[in-house]
Amino acid sequence: MKSLADLFVAVLLCLFVSISFADAPTSFSAAKATAKREVFLDERAVSQGDLYCGCRWDWVGRSGGRVDASSCGYETRAQQTRAERIEWEHIVPAWVFGHQRQCWQNGGRRNCVMNDPVFRVMEADLFNLYPSVGEVNGDRSNFQYAMIGRAPAQYGACTSKVDFQQRVAEPRDDVKGLVARVHFYMYDRYGLSMSRQQQQLLMAWSRQYPVTEWEQEWSNRTARVMGHSNPFVTGDRVWSLGYRPTRDGVVSPGPVATPAQGASSTGGIIGNRNSKVYHLPSGCPSYDRVAPRNQVHFDTEAAAVAAGFRKAGNCSD
Repeated sequence: MKSLADLFVAVLLCLFVSISFADAPTSFSAAKATAKREVFLDERAVSQGDLYCGCRWDWVGRSGGRVDASSCGYETRAQQTRAERIEWEHIVPAWVFGHQRQCWQNGGRRNCVMNDPVFRVMEADLFNLYPSVGEVNGDRSNFQYAMIGRAPAQYGACTSKVDFQQRVAEPRDDVKGLVARVHFYMYDRYGLSMSRQQQQLLMAWSRQYPVTEWEQEWSNRTARVMGHSNPFVTGDRVWSLGYRPTRDGVVSPGPVATPAQGASSTGGIIGNRNSKVYHLPSGCPSYDRVAPRNQVHFDTEAAAVAAGFRKAGNCSD
């Protein structure tokens, strides 16, 4: 039988754990308000600028802000109203992690919010949220990050770029390491699948742009609210090709969606030119095992089938 002292310690431990996680938001709307109140609350944070353009802002309302375009040389591309306001960017878009959940296939984002507790946790994860000029946030949409190269300036002095035709975006250099380590965190914590090409790009960015003093402080502030750190910022974990996610954040069992025939895959479909077998980024264990020299990339399963490929036999249905 436990002594009274042991029981007292156990009760205190439970209280400590409850308090530690009491402030972690449980919805996207709560996450935005919490991020403003607990993470991006002061001049130190605002002085770092928004994610894509480094613009300062003034907080307005519960979770929004008004962009100071003169602070960063921002020029509106097309959407004046969104160019003037701060929005909250999911660095790993909700569309991307949602499409790897069965709930999205059965009713989109609304259904996921209503019926999938794991999706709600991902959507409210503060490590994946950062203030952004609304126009650039909208332009980036759910595009993956990529190197775009030389391109005309789209937003004045803001150096982030969006290629609407190729459906990719390139953030400014100052945050490339940050967005890479956020991707590693999200894909690791929630067991997401990432294409080899995207892994290689983000690994290069993480090496080229190491953790800054501000990123460390931002991560520490966020960790105090969330109750855990981003191990790819602290250095406790390092992403490598073929990395197997820990799934630390999958708090309840949830099916992972396999893209429907002909549907676009979030990570890209990889075919093996020798075996004429293709692999999906979700549900196919051998997705990351095709040698680079043998890889053929497809946007849809229909395209792979039309090219004479068949789905790998070890893919889950």
